[in-house]
Amino acid sequence: MKISVRKMNSILLSVILVCALLPARADASFEIPGTCRVQTDTGAAYTVKTLDYGYGHNTYLSLRDVAVALMDTEKAFSLEITKSTVSMNLGNAYTPVGAENVPWEDSENPNISLRRNECKVNGQEVYYYTLITKLPSGYYDCFMMAADLAMILDVDITVPEAGSIQFHTQAPFRVSPQELEQAGYFYGVNGVLVGDATTGEIYYRYQSDVPFPIASTSKLMTCLLAMDAISAGRLSAGDMIEISPLAQALADSDDGVIPLEAGGQVTVQELLLGALLPSSNECALCLAEAVGGSEEAFVQMMNQKAQELGLTQAVFYNSHGLPAYTEDPVPAKCQNRMSAEDMFRLVTYFLKVYPQVTDFTSLESATLESLELEVKNSNPLLRNMPQVTGLKTGTTNKAGACLVTSLTADDGAMEHDLVVIVLGTEDSVERGRVSGLLARYALQAFYEGVESQESGTPSQGTSNLPIHAEAAVDWILRRARKQAIAR
Repeated sequence: MKISVRKMNSILLSVILVCALLPARADASFEIPGTCRVQTDTGAAYTVKTLDYGYGHNTYLSLRDVAVALMDTEKAFSLEITKSTVSMNLGNAYTPVGAENVPWEDSENPNISLRRNECKVNGQEVYYYTLITKLPSGYYDCFMMAADLAMILDVDITVPEAGSIQFHTQAPFRVSPQELEQAGYFYGVNGVLVGDATTGEIYYRYQSDVPFPIASTSKLMTCLLAMDAISAGRLSAGDMIEISPLAQALADSDDGVIPLEAGGQVTVQELLLGALLPSSNECALCLAEAVGGSEEAFVQMMNQKAQELGLTQAVFYNSHGLPAYTEDPVPAKCQNRMSAEDMFRLVTYFLKVYPQVTDFTSLESATLESLELEVKNSNPLLRNMPQVTGLKTGTTNKAGACLVTSLTADDGAMEHDLVVIVLGTEDSVERGRVSGLLARYALQAFYEGVESQESGTPSQGTSNLPIHAEAAVDWILRRARKQAIAR
């Protein structure tokens, strides 16, 4: 395939540069110290320390070393690092501390954990998984994935050769999911879909027609039915719902999220917030009992609603998405299942009928007054991208880590809801990373068009048409309006 490295201009190589880097090895229990060569548009080359976390080529770059490499470019940034915090100010000059761009000492053997350290970019709190370690000089350094750094700096990174990284400071950050797929990036993911819920147009899909366990993203259907009940007048947001013994038992279990006591009361709105933000299983059960009378009856409603919406591969066993065991002598372990395409249909309907759901899911935290409890949103992208408005996380051993993300975009005539569905990543780290890349791609595709895999030029071909009839009609009408406005 005759495509030059520069023409590719894709985040592909920054994401999978770990497959090309050949760091110098040293014995380490979890982190493998190494180095790589970093080049910039100025032609200068620098030695940048790396840490491979857990596995070879799972590479994180030294922020201090990169900061020096970018000092004389438009992507310069200042940096302050403590034992557990990182602060970056883009556009500011970096002041070297004297420990940058030198190889690891042979005696150095970092043994630190990957975690979501507190990070601020231009004063805005964001969340990325990083490694912070103390250098022999006494200064702290932070190691970050190349793809995460590329998103923060909005810069293109490529790998011109093994062990070398090129920062193209004049080129913006770009994502090519087709190239990621060809490189095997989605092998560790069950299903993926990126599209415009407002028009039904699909930008990218991978194994999107195969049903997989969906864990707590099931709660989107639970909350949809609860809002149906509110709309029909069977419930109101301020109604007090009595907590059942079953809900308390679930709250007291290892899968409990919010402490609930049988006989206590919580409002419907607080149950919705509890189910959507911290992913409370007991709140979902309370909603199911309030709407259906029992969870068994509510599950029938869930499956009936799925049929009405044309979710041909969806099946629900409970209101929250945890594994459900049958009562057989040798019990079967069942889990709610759905394809990425069915999830897109569900989310498209939800956002169209009850757009106010994002008033809940866009909150970073909320207070449940009835319980005198503050809950936090489990969505890892909410603070990293201002366009993100929701929607729902989910995790079980079988389902893996799932995330349904909604974003807003404006075409000049109206706002659109973009949706990224990622089912079955290995863990929450990968869930956030894959979803973050595809969320950036969703915005890129919306504003610039979808790139053809063959030509690399914008395409609006039939492969990107809506996946259901009602959305197809909307898609045609909206495109006609946009063309009329353009004329």
